[in-house]
Amino acid sequence: MAVSRQTGSAVDDARRGFAGFHAVFGVEPAGVWAAPGRVNVIGEHTDYNDGFVLPMAIDRACYAAAAPRADRVLRVHGAQIGEGGETIEIPLDALVGPGSAHDTRDASSSDMSPLADPAVSGWAAYPVGVAWILQQAGFPVGGADLYLTSTVPVGAGLSSSAALECATALALAGVSGFELTTAELARHTQRAENIYAGVPCGPLDQMSSAFGQDGSVLFIDTRGGEVRPQPFDLAAHDALLLVIDTRVSHAHGDSGYADRRAACERAAAFLGVKALRDIPAEALPETFAKVVVGLDETTARRVRHVVTENARVEQFVAILHAEPVSLPRLGHRMMQSHASLRDDYEVSAPELDLAVATAVAAGAHGARMTGGGFGGSAIALVDRDQLDAVQDAVRAAFAENSYTEPQFFPAVASAGARRIA
Repeated sequence: MAVSRQTGSAVDDARRGFAGFHAVFGVEPAGVWAAPGRVNVIGEHTDYNDGFVLPMAIDRACYAAAAPRADRVLRVHGAQIGEGGETIEIPLDALVGPGSAHDTRDASSSDMSPLADPAVSGWAAYPVGVAWILQQAGFPVGGADLYLTSTVPVGAGLSSSAALECATALALAGVSGFELTTAELARHTQRAENIYAGVPCGPLDQMSSAFGQDGSVLFIDTRGGEVRPQPFDLAAHDALLLVIDTRVSHAHGDSGYADRRAACERAAAFLGVKALRDIPAEALPETFAKVVVGLDETTARRVRHVVTENARVEQFVAILHAEPVSLPRLGHRMMQSHASLRDDYEVSAPELDLAVATAVAAGAHGARMTGGGFGGSAIALVDRDQLDAVQDAVRAAFAENSYTEPQFFPAVASAGARRIA
């Protein structure tokens, strides 16, 4: 079975962080911090609509080995990030201050518009943006050397950027001598991605990485920030959640993600509600017709996805608490979610659709795309004895369509961001 965990134990991960840091900077780091990627089991594109999501942190993570510096310089080496092996260096004082070309808005501001002139761009905008937002929030960020490496596939819809941001934030806090609550970690890293990196994501990714728990999915009400872990012991049912990485890379910053968010905000304003979360499922037929007439049918379909997806999250959680848990019922909700994302929200891709349809035809209880879409990964709920059949079928279907060979691994619900050494 080609699904073995590749990240190794926390001890091995810490050892690699120490060795990599020493090779680049010539000294030992003060510690190593880790933050996981995530799989969103159900509840897609609902987070920026104040809705419900059901993610879990996975055992693929970004690792940040760090040491303090006596000056106020931030040096960041991305070992498996961006171009790989690149080191960026920037004075922290260049990020803020009177007369700076860079934004000095209050970190508590509701303004989440992107910077017009970030000091760096590309992969480096994520760790530098974290340093910037923490300074803006009043934390005493000091100079630091950071060595970053990651086992979260980039562009696979598994929140590699949130893992990078959360690991960076914890490392900077650790070597600078201040603490971040879990809620602060999630909030400030999301703002860093929104404002500094210019990606209009909701809170799902950062909250998943920060709040993750072993063996649990997280029911998150994104309006109030409430996080309620839910049981997700698929092993007890001799099943697993299989990640199918289509290897079609996406980039939310230059995708249709911002267009979808803008459409939702436009619809909420037209309907006179704070967010689409406030539209009850029973009012959907009337609401749909109203938006078609007042705006357009495409926007009405965006509204329909958000309203029905919120309902599916709640239904999924109810099934998890039923005795016995019905894997086919869970799989059915996943299939409904994918159809809605494909047809109403239009964020799927041919490779994702093929992976989902083929996995189910080969015996999976259900499957769906996960993440923002436009590429990335699908997930399939699979009985363990059907695992090889599902993988073989998807691999063969991709080959038949001349698609890049997909990669597979099981999503294991894991702990959130933390220090590991």
